[in-house]
Amino acid sequence: MPITAPLHPRRALFDPDERAVPALPVCDHYSGVEPRMRKSLELQADMGPVFDVTLDNEDGAPVGGEAEHAHLIAELLASTDNRWGRVGVRVLPVDHARFADVVAIVLAAARRPAYLMLPKPRNLAELQRAADAIDAGGGADIPLHALVETHGALRDVQALAAHPRIESLSFGLMDFVSAHRGAIPLSAMGVKGQFDHPLVVRAKLEIAAACHAEGKVPSHCVVTEFKHTAALQDAAELAARRFGYARMWSIHPAQIRPIVDAFTPTVAEIDQAIEILQAAQAAHWAPIRHHDTLHDRASYRYFWQLLERAHRTSFADGPQLPGEVRAAWFDEGAA
Repeated sequence: MPITAPLHPRRALFDPDERAVPALPVCDHYSGVEPRMRKSLELQADMGPVFDVTLDNEDGAPVGGEAEHAHLIAELLASTDNRWGRVGVRVLPVDHARFADVVAIVLAAARRPAYLMLPKPRNLAELQRAADAIDAGGGADIPLHALVETHGALRDVQALAAHPRIESLSFGLMDFVSAHRGAIPLSAMGVKGQFDHPLVVRAKLEIAAACHAEGKVPSHCVVTEFKHTAALQDAAELAARRFGYARMWSIHPAQIRPIVDAFTPTVAEIDQAIEILQAAQAAHWAPIRHHDTLHDRASYRYFWQLLERAHRTSFADGPQLPGEVRAAWFDEGAA
């Protein structure tokens, strides 16, 4: 029997029935004040969809002005600056009196949000209640993200990650620390302490592990010291390379590029992945030896996912994958 042409990596390495992990940008930029929301959309329009923008109704709206703020968010969703369709909305907690009003306004926008972020679910039941309300309001097609920032949410984190409406879980550091009523020191909210305190580390690891087990995207919390670029870079690299996170929050435009850079594979990693995958494809995905190291489909999957991340983190003005690699594996119709 003649050997057929080598399969595309996605077809060769993954079960067609396997649920694909959502291919989200590695940076999620939050903004809730009107001038900053508009600036964030302009920045995304210029830089490309290497980061999401989340328009914040929970912390951005003045008390009593939640509906008015939701109308502003709906206007921004429909604006021409939403060029890439990667703009989400953080709504109110499900037990807030204006939750239903805000959701209805956002869902009625001329352009749909890319996702809705649900803050402060106290357990799986509250997440389900929010999802049911959104679905009943016409939002069943919109992915849901949720914040794990309460004791109950952390207790139910595996079930939250397994929920079919959930695309991503984020760690809410500030509220999580506050929920311990002073038992966790203030330093654990900072860039260094949050990677040292055992209770915070435990929460981060449980969220990341649950997401990976269920094929969802774990999103790392904020670094509030937004002017300390080196500290932010270190935190982002720890989140990506030691804690297993695939995405991270930004709260200031200056944080976006350092986060994307930290989650981007190095040139050496990309070159190695291309060499191994090209050799594997030429061998019809049988095991190969590369520089005296054996590789098979397990490592091929690792290198393919690395290249997918490199493709997602390419700035419009920055390094790109080689043209022949993009054409063979990433351009429309390549698979």
